[in-house]
Amino acid sequence: MKRVLAVGLLGFSLAAGTALASVEDEIRERIKPVGELCLQGDECGQAVAASASSGPRSGSEVYEASCTACHATGAAGAPVVGNADAWAPRIDKGLETLFEHALNGFNAMPPKGGCASCADEEITAAVEHMVESSQ
Repeated sequence: MKRVLAVGLLGFSLAAGTALASVEDEIRERIKPVGELCLQGDECGQAVAASASSGPRSGSEVYEASCTACHATGAAGAPVVGNADAWAPRIDKGLETLFEHALNGFNAMPPKGGCASCADEEITAAVEHMVESSQ
């Protein structure tokens, strides 16, 4: 009887130790930092600078990354890219008006279409891409 009890306790303690290790791993995963701080001159900072200095993205890249959610579906009244009838009255107002609306927001569209990290030239390139694709 003592052997059975000893084997049972040993098995229980091994299972409890495994469960405790699993819980500790889950806790470490939940409280790990979401990022790291890179200062100028650090190696990690050089990698960020290299990716940031690769130049502006093309209009199609910005469109795919930031504009398709609304301009591919017509959400919130956005003109669907490729629909010439929807774009014609907007194009008639001129590119400058389209650029102004895209950069500053218009109706339901927020400034820069919600792409706060996009440079102005990337937004205008995205507008040009959408206009070219809709004529």
